[in-house]
Amino acid sequence: MGNVCSVSISTEDIAGRCCDCTAARANYICKLQENRVTLRTELQKLRELRNDVKRKVDVAERQQMKRLDQVQGWLSRVEDMETEVTQLIGDGAENIEEKRFCGSCYPKHCISSYTLGKKVVRKLQQVAALMSEGRFEVVADIVPPAAVEEIPIGTTVGLESTFDRVWRCLGEEHVGMIGLYGLGGVGKTTLLTQINNHFLKTSHNFDVVIWVVVSKTPNLDEVQNEIWEKVGFCDDKWKSKSRHLKAKDIWKALNEKRFVMLLDDLWEQMNLLEVGIPPPHQQNKSKLIFTTRSLDLCGQMGAQKKIEVKSLAWKDSWDLFQKYVGEDTLNSDPEIPEQAEIVARECCGLPLVIITIGRAMASKVTPQDWKHAIRVLQTSASKFPGMGDPVYPRLKYSYDSLPTKIVQSCFLYCSLFPEDFSIDKEALIWKWICEGFLDEYDDMDGAKNQGFNIISTLIHACLLEEPLDTNSVKLHDVIRDMALWITGEMGEMKGKFLVQTRADLTQAPEFVKWTTAERISLMHNRIEKLAGSPTCPNLSTLLLDLNRDLRMISNGFFQFMPNLRVLSLNGTNITDLPPDISNLVSLQYLDLSSTRILRFPVGMKNLVKLKRLGLACTFELSSIPRGLISSLSMLQTINLYRCGFEPDGNESLVEELESLKYLINLRITIHLNSFWMEFCDTLIKFDWAEKGKETVEYSNLNPKVKCFDGLETVTILRCRMLKNLTWLIFAPNLKYLDILYCEQMEEVIGKEYVLESPALSSPGENLVVGCPKLKKLPLNSNSARERRVMIEGEEEWWNELEWEDEATLNTFLPNFQALDKNKGVQGLVELLNGVLILLQAISPCSLLALVAALGPQPLVVALRGEGSLHGHLHSHLSNSDFCLGALYLCPPWLMKYLHGAGYGVLSHHQLTSPESEADRVEEKMTRKA
Repeated sequence: MGNVCSVSISTEDIAGRCCDCTAARANYICKLQENRVTLRTELQKLRELRNDVKRKVDVAERQQMKRLDQVQGWLSRVEDMETEVTQLIGDGAENIEEKRFCGSCYPKHCISSYTLGKKVVRKLQQVAALMSEGRFEVVADIVPPAAVEEIPIGTTVGLESTFDRVWRCLGEEHVGMIGLYGLGGVGKTTLLTQINNHFLKTSHNFDVVIWVVVSKTPNLDEVQNEIWEKVGFCDDKWKSKSRHLKAKDIWKALNEKRFVMLLDDLWEQMNLLEVGIPPPHQQNKSKLIFTTRSLDLCGQMGAQKKIEVKSLAWKDSWDLFQKYVGEDTLNSDPEIPEQAEIVARECCGLPLVIITIGRAMASKVTPQDWKHAIRVLQTSASKFPGMGDPVYPRLKYSYDSLPTKIVQSCFLYCSLFPEDFSIDKEALIWKWICEGFLDEYDDMDGAKNQGFNIISTLIHACLLEEPLDTNSVKLHDVIRDMALWITGEMGEMKGKFLVQTRADLTQAPEFVKWTTAERISLMHNRIEKLAGSPTCPNLSTLLLDLNRDLRMISNGFFQFMPNLRVLSLNGTNITDLPPDISNLVSLQYLDLSSTRILRFPVGMKNLVKLKRLGLACTFELSSIPRGLISSLSMLQTINLYRCGFEPDGNESLVEELESLKYLINLRITIHLNSFWMEFCDTLIKFDWAEKGKETVEYSNLNPKVKCFDGLETVTILRCRMLKNLTWLIFAPNLKYLDILYCEQMEEVIGKEYVLESPALSSPGENLVVGCPKLKKLPLNSNSARERRVMIEGEEEWWNELEWEDEATLNTFLPNFQALDKNKGVQGLVELLNGVLILLQAISPCSLLALVAALGPQPLVVALRGEGSLHGHLHSHLSNSDFCLGALYLCPPWLMKYLHGAGYGVLSHHQLTSPESEADRVEEKMTRKA
C-alpha cells in the first residue's frame, strides 16, 4: 500500500518528558534568586583564580619570561565574563524589584524571569568551565633571545673614525677576528657597544649577535652560560653539565649559524675551542671582535686586524668635557671657560678621566674652585675627587697584569721622568741595567735585549707610547700619574719614590723626605745649589737633569749615599764634582753630558763599579787625569762625543782605553788626519762622523794581526776625503758596515788586500749610500747568501759600478734603491721635528728642496765651505717666512747677507752660552744626535 511508516510512542514517556521540561523551565524562574547568589559567588572565585594566575605571570615576566598564549587568552575571557556576569546580576536585581511592585504572576514578568534565569544558569556553566581551564601548571615560558639585544650606552664623542674602520673590516671576507686594543678608560667598551647596537639599525646577514663580558679573572663556565642563553635553553640542568659537554652544545649550535661574537675586556688568551666557539673564517662567514689592553694578546688570539683605540683629539676631548660640566657652570663666570680648558687638557684625551673630572667640576661655579682643581691635577692628581677611586684602580689592572715584578719595576721607573718627556730607550735600558733590574743575563747583549723586550711589552700593554722617533718612548700623562699614585700610596711602595719634576723648585726638597727614598727625580727645575749631607741609605737613583741653574754641589752631599747606582747631571751647569763623590762606591751610571764640567776630582778613581760614563758635549772639559779611565775597570760604554779635549791625540788615554777589557761601546769625535785604532780590541760599535780624513795609515800594521778582533759595527758618515777602508782587513768579525756620503770613497778594500780581507764575508748587513766615486764593491755572487746588502745611490752611479761578473750584478740588482732627494729631505725634516741640521756644504737644488719641505720652520745650519748659495738664498729665503734660529760655523759672506736681510744670527761663542736662545737649540741638537 505504498511506503508506510508507523511510530509507537508511549503516552507515559511523553508525559514524563513534558513534565521534566516544564520542571526545568520552572526552575529558571523559581531558582532565579538562588542562582543569582551562586553566580555572584562563583564569579568571585573566578576573580581570585584570575588574580593568582596574574601574580604568577608577573613573577615570571620579572624573570624575563613570556606568558603563554593560552594564559593570555584565558585572562581575556575571564575579563569578558566578569563584565557579562556583572551586567547580568544587575539585570536580575531590576527584574526582582519590578515583580515586587507588579506581582509575580503577571505573564510579562514570568517570561522575563524565565529568560533571565536561563542566562544565569548558562553563565554558571561558563564560569565553571573557566574555573576548570584556569588550573595552569605553567603560566610563562623562557623568551627566545632576540638576534641582537640593545645595550644601554651614554654620551659618545670622537669614536666615529675608529667605528667606521671596524665596520668596514666586518665586511671584508678574509677578516674573521678583530682585536681592539688601547689604554684603560680610552673607550674600547663604548666602541664595542656602538658596534653591537648598530646591528639593530642596519640590515645584515648574521643570525645572532652575542655579547659576553670576559673580565680580568675569566670564568669560562659563566662565559659558556652567557653564550648559551643566546643560542639555547640555559636552565639549571644545562648549567650543571661539564665544561666539555657545554662546549659541544655551543659548538653544534653556532656551527649552524652565522654569528658575531663580541668579547669585552679580554686579559689573557682564550681557547675558543675550549669554550665551544668555532673560529671565524671565510667558510662560516662569522666574526669575532674583542677588546683588550694588550697588543700582544691581539697577536696571541690570531686577530687578522689589530685596531688601536686612541685617546681623543683635543676638539673631541673639549666637547665631551663641556657635556659633563654643563653650560650653566661654564657660563657662571667669565674666567671659568679659560680655566676649564686647562683642566680638560689635564685629562689628556682619556674619556674615563674626562667624564670623572667633568662630573666633579659640574658644580664648581667660582674661579677659585677651578684654580684649585688645576693646581691639584698638576701637582698631585691622585688627590682629585674620583681619581684615586675609581680611575687609578681601573688603570692599575694593566700594571697588575704585567708578566713579572721586574717588568713592573721597569714601568714604575719611567715615572721618574717629567710629563711628556721623550725617554731615550738605550739610556733607559742602561739605567735599568745599573739598577740591577736586568741581571738575568751575564752578557750585556742579553741584558740589553731583555730591556728592549720589556719596552715592547710595556708598549703593547699600552703603558708606554712609541712616537715616530722609535729611539724613544713616552709615558701618557694619566698613566704617569697612576704610576706615581702606586709609588706614593700603595703600601710597601709608599715613600720609596720622590718625584718633583718641572715644579719650578729653586732648592731641593727637605732632606727628611730623602731618608726612605730609593729613587729621587728632581729633573727640569731651577735648583741653584745642592748643599748639606742628606742621609739616604737606600737611595739607588738620583736624577737631576736639566736643572740649568745648578752650578755647585757642595762637598759632603754624597757622603751618605752608599747604595747610589745611577746619578745623572745631564744638562746642568756644574763645573766641578765634589771630592766626596769618591764615596759613591756602588755607582754604575754617571751622566755628565751637556754640563760645563772642567775637571775631575782624584776621588773619581774610587768609582770602580762604574759601567757607563757620559761626557758628550762637555765642551769645557780640557783633560782627563792620567790613570782615571784605566782605574774604572768595569766601564762598558763611554760617550766622548764632542768632548772638549781631543781623545784621539792623547796616547796615554788610548792606552787606558785599550786596558778596559769590558768596553763594548765608545763614541768619540775624530779630529786628526791619521788615526790608530789598536785600542778597539773589544769595541763593538764605532761611529766615525763629521770630520773629513785624508787617509788611514795601516802600513805599519801586520795584516795578520787581528787588532780589531771585537769590532762588529762600523759607520762611516760624511768623511769627505776618505778614499778607502782597507783597515777593515784587521776586523775579522765585522758584521755591520754602513758607508754614507763619502764623496771621495773609491774602494772599500784596496785591491792588493781583497783576498786577505774577511771583513765582508761574515753574516750581517751592509748599507752603502751616496758615494759617487766608489766604482767597485768587494762583493761576489756568494755574498748575498752570507749577508744582507742594501745599496742606495743615484741611478748614474749604479750604472757605472764595476762587477766581478754578470751573475753578481743580477744578484744585487734587487738590493739597489735609487735615491729620491726630496723624499730624503722630507724624512730628515720629520725626524728633527722642524729643526734642520746640515752637516756639509749644500747644493742649490738641495737647498730649495729643504726650503720647500720645511716651510716656515726654525732652521739650524752647520755649514762647511761657502758653495754657491748667495743668489739662491736671496731669491728664495727673503720672500718667505723662513726663520734662521741659529747659525753654526757660518761663512762670512752668508753672515753678512743674513744680517742685511734682517735675520737674527748667533755666532759660535753664543751657541755655547747657556743663557742664549741657542742653548735651547743646542740641547735639541744634542738629544737628536
